Amino acid sequence: MGWPKKLAGDKGYSYDTLRDFLRGCHIEPVIPRRSNQPRPRGERFDKRTYRKRCRIEQAVGWLKECRRLGTRYEKLGLNFLAFVQLGIMLRYLRILDPSDRT
Repeated sequence: MGWPKKLAGDKGYSYDTLRDFLRGCHIEPVIPRRSNQPRPRGERFDKRTYRKRCRIEQAVGWLKECRRLGTRYEKLGLNFLAFVQLGIMLRYLRILDPSDRT
């Protein structure tokens, strides 16, 4: 599968050491700078990619609705992955079933 081309994070991850590490791995950091951090000349922030980060956070939020996933009861990674897949299936079934609107 390989490394991602870009990695998005919020301002809490805005450290030059992290940015340098990501660039060393050929990954473009998409992390906004804090207000007290100077922006290097020529650095551009990719707003379009950063906005896509919201989808991932929503998906994690949906999965945490299943309490078993949020608290990580399963010790084995294989079992945890099975419950993640089950949580995704339940989410899609809830979306597809128009009669289950609560």
